[in-house]
Amino acid sequence: MSRFNITDLPLEGVKKVERQLLGDERGFLSRIFCASELATCGWHGPVAQINHTFTAKKGTVRGLHFQHAPFSEMKLVSCLKGHIWDVVVDLRADSPTFLQWYGETLSSEDGSGLLIPEGFAHGFQTLCDDVELLYCHSAAYEPNAEAGINIFEPRLAINWPLPVSECSARDQAFPPLDVEYSGVARK
Repeated sequence: MSRFNITDLPLEGVKKVERQLLGDERGFLSRIFCASELATCGWHGPVAQINHTFTAKKGTVRGLHFQHAPFSEMKLVSCLKGHIWDVVVDLRADSPTFLQWYGETLSSEDGSGLLIPEGFAHGFQTLCDDVELLYCHSAAYEPNAEAGINIFEPRLAINWPLPVSECSARDQAFPPLDVEYSGVARK
C-alpha cells in the first residue's frame, strides 16, 4: 500500500508528494520518506542529510538555493506546520524548460511536499507565521558548492504571492543572472 499520492508537475522531474495520514482518536502517523516508493519517481541514493527549518514571519522568502555539481542534490521538502508557496527554477541547461519556474502551495493540513530533482534552484515564501519545513537531501551541504539566484531576478519574474516581509542579506546579495547564463551541469 502506497503512503504517498505522487503527481507530476509542469517541470520535468518535479513531483508533488502528498503524505497519507493514517489516524484515529489518538492522532495520526505520516510517512515522510520511503526510498522504495520515491525511487519510482526519481529519488536515487540515500538520504544524506535532513534539515528542519522554522520561519517566524508571514511573507518571508528563503531561497533560491542550489548546489553546483558534483554536490548537486535532490530534495524532498515537506511542510510540517503552516502554509508556504514553494518555488522551483529549472537550471538544467539541456532542459526544454530551462529558466522556467513553478510555484505550488504546500501545507501541513494536506501533508504535502515537493520532490525536487538535481539541477533546480529552490525557495519558498511563508503564507502565515510560524512555519516549519523538513528537508531530506540526497547530498550533504557543501559550502563551496553553494549558490543561489536573487528572488527578484528579472529574467524569472517570479510573482511572489505576498509582499516580501523578510529575506536574508545573503539571499538578497545573490547577483542577477548573467545574460550568458548557461545553467548547471547534471552529475
